[in-house]
Amino acid sequence: MKVFFDTSAFVKRYVNEAGSQAVVEICQNADTVALSIICLPEITSTLCRLVREGNLSEQQYHNIKTLILKDFEDIDICELTSEVMLHIISCLETNSLRAMDAIHLGCALAYAPDKFVSSDQRQINAAHAVGLTVVKV
Repeated sequence: MKVFFDTSAFVKRYVNEAGSQAVVEICQNADTVALSIICLPEITSTLCRLVREGNLSEQQYHNIKTLILKDFEDIDICELTSEVMLHIISCLETNSLRAMDAIHLGCALAYAPDKFVSSDQRQINAAHAVGLTVVKV
């Protein structure tokens, strides 16, 4: 099974919150996991915010970052190609999305996963609208 995660869902693999266990199980059952090229910067931004807010220690940040970078070796990363850009533009024209969310959807459409995993309701609605099979975590 090919699974594509947006950042809102994939970060739950590293930060314990509602939906984390479901993300771990989906990853374990997937043949391949794919992410958009913007996922790592978005996760890093989230982790840095958690450190600034005092919800994550510097050591925890470094431990999680090491784990993420190791995991990324086995993940399909979707680049911003001309095909992806056309999907992004189409998603923006037909849905109420932020640009970064449209990038995730454009990458997912080009990748053609069996499942698109998200916890962002606006993104979930748009993913349904463009014909992706969605798993909400």
